[in-house]
Amino acid sequence: MGKSHDTSAIPGTMILIDEQNSLSTRHVTREAHDIVLIPVPSNDPNDPLNWSPARKKLSTFCVSVYTLFVGFASANLYSALVPLSDSTGIPVDNLNEGTGYMFLLAGWGLLFWRPFSMVFGKRLAYTLSVLGTLGCSIISPYVKTPGQWLARSIITGFFIAPIEAMPELSVVDVYFAHERGTYLAIYSLFLTGSNFIAPVICGFISTYQGWRWVFYWPSIFLGVTLLVIFFLMEETNYKRGDPCAHSSEDTQEPDNSVTTSNGLEKGKRAESLSPPELQDLGEVYQKKSYVQKLSFSSPKGGYRKVLKTVQRSLFFLTWPIIFYAGFSYGSYVLWFAVLNGTSSLILGSAPYNFSAAMVGLSYVSCCIGVVLGSIFTGRFSDWLTLRLSRRNGGVMEAENRLWLFSVCLLLVPVAFILWGVGSAYRIHWSGPVIAMGMLAFTVTCGVTISVNYLVDSYQDLSSDAMTTVILIRNTMAFSMGYGVTPWVKNMGSQNCFVSASMIGLITCSLFLPMVKWGKQLRSRSRKAYWKLVEENEELGMTH
Repeated sequence: MGKSHDTSAIPGTMILIDEQNSLSTRHVTREAHDIVLIPVPSNDPNDPLNWSPARKKLSTFCVSVYTLFVGFASANLYSALVPLSDSTGIPVDNLNEGTGYMFLLAGWGLLFWRPFSMVFGKRLAYTLSVLGTLGCSIISPYVKTPGQWLARSIITGFFIAPIEAMPELSVVDVYFAHERGTYLAIYSLFLTGSNFIAPVICGFISTYQGWRWVFYWPSIFLGVTLLVIFFLMEETNYKRGDPCAHSSEDTQEPDNSVTTSNGLEKGKRAESLSPPELQDLGEVYQKKSYVQKLSFSSPKGGYRKVLKTVQRSLFFLTWPIIFYAGFSYGSYVLWFAVLNGTSSLILGSAPYNFSAAMVGLSYVSCCIGVVLGSIFTGRFSDWLTLRLSRRNGGVMEAENRLWLFSVCLLLVPVAFILWGVGSAYRIHWSGPVIAMGMLAFTVTCGVTISVNYLVDSYQDLSSDAMTTVILIRNTMAFSMGYGVTPWVKNMGSQNCFVSASMIGLITCSLFLPMVKWGKQLRSRSRKAYWKLVEENEELGMTH
C-alpha cells in the first residue's frame, strides 16, 4: 500500500536549503550542512542513494563506458559513407535513410526497453543492449543490398535505444537533486562526445585500415564494454519505502509552514539522524555480497507494469512540461543533424576542399565544445540551483536551471551565421570550424538542461516521462534527416542558414515562457501527478 501524499504540493517545488537547520529530515553530512537530501534515502545501506562515494563512482563509470561505446557504434558511419557505398553498391541516399530509421527506432524502442528494465532490471537491459549492438556491428560489413542495410539499421536502432534514457535514470537512482546536474552533464559528455569523436577516429580508420574496420573496432570496444558491465555494474532499481516512517512527531508548532513536493515543512526543528547502518529502528539490513550485487532481477507482476508504462509514456505527450522538455531536447539535436548533414558539403567543397580525413578531424572542435558544455551544465548548474534556492528562502523551483539556456540564445544564431553565411563568403576555414564547436556546446546544453528540468519537475514519474521525451526528440531528428539536404540545395547555403539562425533563435527563447509560467503548469498537474505516483507505489513501480 503506497503512502498518502499531500496533493496540494506542487511537483518540482521543494525545500533544498534548510538555512536554520529546522527540518526533520536528512541533510548533507559534508560541506554544506544546510542542504536537504532529495529524494530522502531509506535506512537500507543497499539503497543506491546510501552507497559509498566509491560505489557510486563505479556505477557512473560503468554507465559512462556503456554510453561512450554504444554511442560510438551508432555514429561510426559518417566518415565511411562513400567507400561503403562504392564497395557494396548501396546508394548513399539509402545509407542515410537507414541511419534515419536507426535513430527513429532508438526512440520508439524505449516503449519496450523502459518497461523491460523496470521488470527485469537495468543491468540486464544494458547487457542485452550491448550484445545486440555488438552483433549488428559485426555483421554490418557483410551487408550487400539496400533492403539488408535497412533491416540492419532498424535492428541496430532497437538495441541502442537504452542509451537514450536509461543512463539518465541510473543517475537519478544514485544521486541527490543538489548533485544531479554534475552527473547528468557527465552522461551528456559521453553521449554527445561519442557522436562527435566517432567521425574523427573513423575517418582515419577508413583511410588507413579500410572501411570494414570502421565496424570491427566498435565491435572490439563493445566486447570490452560487455565485460565491464557484467563484472562491475550493479543494479540500481530499488523500491524505496516511506523515508519518514520512523520520524518522531514534532511537538513544536511550525512557523511560516511551507509544504512542498518533497513532503517537508519549513519551520520544523531538525532531528539528529545517524547513518542508516547504525540506526536501531527494529529492522535489520544486510549488505549484499559481490555475487548478490551482480545478480539479475527477477520479474514480479511485471506484465501489468509493462502495459501501464507504455500507456503512461504516450499519455504524457499531453503534459506541457514533458512536451517542452522533449521539444527542447529535440530542437538542439536537430542542429546536430544539420551539422552532420552539411559538414562534408561545406568543408569538402571550394574554397576549403577538405579531404574525408580532414572533415573528420574538424570534429575535434565539436569535442572541445562538448567538454566545455558539460562543465557549464554540470558543476555550474548545481551551483546556480543552490544559489537561486538560497535567494528564494531555501525553496528550489524546477525552472532554476533553465536560465542556463540564455547562453544558447546567443550562440545558436551566431554559430549558424558563421557556419553558413561565413562559408558562402569564403571566410577562413577556422570560422566554420569554430562554429562547429559552438553548436556542439549548445547541443550538450540542450541534452543536460532539458533532462534536468524534466527530472526536477516530475521526479517520481521521470522514468516513464523520459521515454516520452525521447520519443519526441528522435521523431524530430528523424524528420530533419529527410529535410536537411533538400533545404540546403533549394535555398543555398547562405539563405538556408540565415533561416536556420532565426528558427534557432525562436526555439532557444522558448525557455523564457517556461521560466514565467512553468510553475503554474506544474501546479495544474499536481492532482494527476500525485495520483499517478500513488498508482506506481501500489504497483511497485517506484525507482
